[in-house]
Amino acid sequence: MAANTFVTLAAGQTIGPWRVTAGSVDLIGAGYWQAAEGDQSVDLTGTGAGAVAQTFTTTPGATYTVSYSIAGNPNNGPVVKTGRALVDGQDFQDFSFDTTGKSAANMGYVTRQFTFVATNASTTLAFAGTTAGNAGPVLDNVQVQQCKPCPTC
Repeated sequence: MAANTFVTLAAGQTIGPWRVTAGSVDLIGAGYWQAAEGDQSVDLTGTGAGAVAQTFTTTPGATYTVSYSIAGNPNNGPVVKTGRALVDGQDFQDFSFDTTGKSAANMGYVTRQFTFVATNASTTLAFAGTTAGNAGPVLDNVQVQQCKPCPTC
């Protein structure tokens, strides 16, 4: 992808191990605006609210921590961007981000996290934008880690 550009991806298209599962999202290239980590980020509202998901191997009964960085597309309204994180289709965390005072050079990313207990040998993690229009929450730096078991006493 060329620097300072973005591409809109529709349901069924992929971004590495992530697939667009609903609506559309914008994959933001290096230099278009500040990324939380690396060069790229994803606006979860492309031409309308969209969602991305990834399925990965898990150990049933094990606890996992998901952390991610969130900001908002500062180019268009509304000012407050909203979305949710889902595990196997269940809403695990709603989020919002106020873009007041933010810009492409200062996106103001914040890190959010939550934990879940795997129930199957594979788990699907998804992030969905819930903002109307074409400028939504911006997702970056998603990390999933299995929690170490607590020592027994």
